[in-house]
Amino acid sequence: MRHSHISRRQMMAGAAAAGLALVSSCASPAKRRVKAQPGGFKIGVCDWTIGKMSDPASLEVAKRIGLDGVQVDFGRGKDDLPLFDPELQKRFIDARQEHGMEIASLALGVLNGIPYKSDPRAERWVPKAIDVAEAMGVNVILLAFFGEGDLQNDSSGTDAVVQRLRQVAPRAEKAGVTLGIESWLSAEKNMDIIERVGSPAVKVYYDVANSNKAGYDIYSEIRRLGKLICEFHAKDYDDLYGKGSIDFQRVRDAMDDIGYRGWFVMEGTKMPLGVEESCRYDAEYLRAIFPVEV
Repeated sequence: MRHSHISRRQMMAGAAAAGLALVSSCASPAKRRVKAQPGGFKIGVCDWTIGKMSDPASLEVAKRIGLDGVQVDFGRGKDDLPLFDPELQKRFIDARQEHGMEIASLALGVLNGIPYKSDPRAERWVPKAIDVAEAMGVNVILLAFFGEGDLQNDSSGTDAVVQRLRQVAPRAEKAGVTLGIESWLSAEKNMDIIERVGSPAVKVYYDVANSNKAGYDIYSEIRRLGKLICEFHAKDYDDLYGKGSIDFQRVRDAMDDIGYRGWFVMEGTKMPLGVEESCRYDAEYLRAIFPVEV
């Protein structure tokens, strides 16, 4: 499949027009599998935050906390990853039905240690992850670029990532799956990668705390990226939500301006009340600002 080139001018125009959208842009309407509440939000949690990485039991724990779903990590491995196992995929699908929960998205956190920019294993895993997402009916995969996979000040690594994304993007487009870049990069650098790849299947997975920690104005960045954001991580490095550095009401205002409605996935770092109680506190706080229906 030939990629259509997206100019920076076109991309900025799309971001500016994002405020007219009424739903999340994580996938094309024809392929969207996880339906957001009309005009509202869903609150999820990363499975690793609740100590259940790649474990179907994460769905039951999330339900007990009072959440809508879970972001499921592919797990860790040297040559293969746990979630590539069809039997484990089936267990997740069964647990999703049993508990009436949803899988918000999948995550390749392993890329932090086995970089997509340089390791041939990572290059093999991303296309396989797309197949898994399609089989499980999930339309977003987080690609992590931290640790060994960091792209900051690494032009050759960024070039390699762009080339690999160009190669895999047609597969993602066909499957209706979006690949979300989560990194320390600024909005501008993320937009440059997306422009160079030239595919609607590659977007930004925006973590409000990571970008805040990197020194960016997250409220402006959200508006700047607009529809290039496929999903959000809710996080605060300093304290429970509402007590730290992130002004979640301002995050909501920025989301309103770009027309984002969909998943806000909690990735906890501060757990002063214990894991479940801290997540419950954070979820109840977020519900007041990001309701199911607006």
